This record gives sequence, structure tokens and C-alpha cells, in this order.
Amino acid sequence: MRRADRLMQLVQILRDGSLHRASDLARATDVSLRTIYRDMETLAASGVPIEGERGIGYRVTAAITLPPLNLTMTEMEALHLGLNAVRHSDDAELSAAARALSDKLDAVIPEDRSRAPNGSGFAIYPFADAARGFQHLPMLRQAVRTRQKLEVVLQDKTRTVRPLRLDYWGRLWTCVVWCETTNQFDEIRVDQITSQRILPSLFVDEAGKGLADYNRLKT
Repeated sequence: MRRADRLMQLVQILRDGSLHRASDLARATDVSLRTIYRDMETLAASGVPIEGERGIGYRVTAAITLPPLNLTMTEMEALHLGLNAVRHSDDAELSAAARALSDKLDAVIPEDRSRAPNGSGFAIYPFADAARGFQHLPMLRQAVRTRQKLEVVLQDKTRTVRPLRLDYWGRLWTCVVWCETTNQFDEIRVDQITSQRILPSLFVDEAGKGLADYNRLKT
């Protein structure tokens, strides 16, 4: 497994908010304890809200407060890299929003930008790989909004899904779905979709198959 894939797997494990021991994380990802410690340091340095320490355990927590938003130069670099990627996507709505957000940031950023970034920053997934999924975002967002079923091809397997929510993980997008093929919830990585098409049928809320049900399973 590539390190980028392992880091993403760790985020998915930790995101439930529970405390996970390093030994359990090492076992789940088939690496050493020392590697897990390094991975936790990398994720924390990249801005993933990780809480914990060696000997106790780790978990991902949501930010407690947003304002005031004080960004380091490295964080600004990461933000602009992300905005630049979105600006060049095929999603016209997101591209326009990225341009507008860039203009707003430029209007409030102090003129003194003499400090150099203290590192090259980190993204959980390589841009070249993640960019393959950009083409699928417009249809996915439409399907989430209009509650349309999708037929998706993932790793040569065709599945019928109900898209419920899109999540962004630093270059990588995932989509929470109820899969009618496997009859269970899943989080599919958008970059791994080979093809997709909107099906003519819509879906309605059904007990055990909605986003509220998924959220309850995760708490």
C-alpha cells in the first residue's frame, strides 16, 4: 500500500471520533508502531485535527471554533494550491467559486508576505491521482441534490448507488452512498470511479438507508 493510501485509510479509521490505540492502527494497516507514530505526526502537521499521543491513543476531532482564522504561510500555500486545483476543474460552478474565494482572500491578507513557508506542506493524496475524480464531481453533486440514483463502475464492478453526501479530505473526495448492489452503506473514493451515469429513477427516504441512519452508525 502506498503511504498516501495508508494515510487516507488512517483518517477514515480515526474520523469516528473514538480513541484508537497505535497498536490497533498498526495492525489495521500492517505497519510498525514507529511508522504509525510518524504518520500521526505527518497528519497533524498537515492540518488534520488529530488529538492524542503515544501510549494513549489517537482520534480525529472537529475544530472547536473557526473565527478568528489565523493561517500560517504553509496553510496559505496549501489553501491556494487547493483553490488553484478547483479553479482548473471541469466543474464550472466550483471553478467560479474558487476564483471568487481567491479574490476575497487577496483582499484581507496582510501586505507583508515576506515570511517564507516553513515547509512544502502535505496533501493526503497525490494531485495527479485525485484529479482523475474531478470529472465526476458535477454529476455526483447533481445526484446528491436531486436524489437521483447512479450506476457507477468501481474497479471493474458495476454498482447501483444512492449518493447521500460528498466529503473533501484534502485533494481527495469521497461520497457516502447507500449501495443497492451490496445492500449497505459505503464511502466510495471519487478518484476510483471509472465511469458513472444517472439512472432515470429517483430515491426517497427509507428506514435504515438515509444519511441520518449513516450518521447514527458513525456515532
